Amino acid sequence: MRTFAKKPLSWAKLDGNVREVPGDQDDLRRLGQSYKKRPIHPLIAQPDGTVLDGGRRIRGLLLNGETEAEFLITDEDLKPEDIIEIGLVTAMHRADLTGYEKWQGCKRIMELHPDWRNKDLAAHLNIDPSMIPRIMAASNTLPKVQEAFKAGDLNQAQVYAISMAGPEDQLKMLSAALDGAGRIKLVSAGRKARTAGASAVRLTRVKAPLPSGVEVLISGKELALEDVVESLSELLKDAKKAGDSGLDVKTWAAVLRDKAKAVQ
Repeated sequence: MRTFAKKPLSWAKLDGNVREVPGDQDDLRRLGQSYKKRPIHPLIAQPDGTVLDGGRRIRGLLLNGETEAEFLITDEDLKPEDIIEIGLVTAMHRADLTGYEKWQGCKRIMELHPDWRNKDLAAHLNIDPSMIPRIMAASNTLPKVQEAFKAGDLNQAQVYAISMAGPEDQLKMLSAALDGAGRIKLVSAGRKARTAGASAVRLTRVKAPLPSGVEVLISGKELALEDVVESLSELLKDAKKAGDSGLDVKTWAAVLRDKAKAVQ
């Protein structure tokens, strides 16, 4: 038997939920606000308060100062493994919208409210305002980029990077993305494209003293600032990987030398 009833949120037992890391508190707070505004999916629990589905929404409601909510209570006889299965199935079979679908949905809402700005859309959807420029980035791209986004050949991060460039450069960045370039390489390519033809200052030796007393030295071919950014990004990524592998700085330096020799 299933019945709907209002219960204090303190009645809900969340300890047995399969999700052990509910997420960031700001995200939970926005989720709670969204659920309070329009509770589409019910909070499901057993008669003793054991929550079967809706743990994150309950936490979000609590963070917003709510004290009670409506629950769908089921007295179905469930074994412990059945409860775990419900938690897994509801999460594993929940399909997220694609980046393209999110863009289209938000685009339609903005068309219905021509006076709205990004902050208004974020408030309406109860999401972080910083997400809106990324979701809506495809609006600032060429039709070919949008077609590739719709087909699933580009992700949201790639589209956002491409949207920063002019029309001609967007086509070049689209080609690079379709060849496998990720967000960081696309951002770098966009910067280089924007400075192409300009008299960019280049050095063969860049010395960068830091407030800590450490001095970083980069030398070799002629370097523009974009080259420095890309080189340091790659170096930082490699250093983090070496640290995770337990290498010390001397061994890591030797590994870098061997890698450099191998490509010469």
